[in-house]
Amino acid sequence: MSGVSGRVLVVDDSEAIRQLITVNLELEGFEVVTAADGAECLEVVRRVRPDVVTLDVMMPRLDGLKTAARLRADAGTADLPIAIVSACTPADLEKGESVGVDGYLAKPFDPADLVALVRRLAAGRGERREDFTFGAG
Repeated sequence: MSGVSGRVLVVDDSEAIRQLITVNLELEGFEVVTAADGAECLEVVRRVRPDVVTLDVMMPRLDGLKTAARLRADAGTADLPIAIVSACTPADLEKGESVGVDGYLAKPFDPADLVALVRRLAAGRGERREDFTFGAG
């Protein structure tokens, strides 16, 4: 419905998965930036200011759940919508919930489900921004 759907930071240690997610989101109008692990994500997130972050759980240096916890602990990224896109175990889902992850998508995933999840999270962030804009009147 709208032009650009938002900027998504895709974080996964698999280049093939990063490319798959990127292609599917770009086809739907999203701008996509990628990172290969959680440590790189924390560097990139400040620079690109994404609307949504997707995180794999199992990654070198800094895994997805620890990355999500750090994003939530930082005032600048505390409200950033975060989706876990991973082969999640029930324990991962519980840990994700405890650190404030906003959505989950199990690998392997249907590209339509990926787009729907990211679109929902981006729209929720947009509504918060609109509330700020219209709340002053």
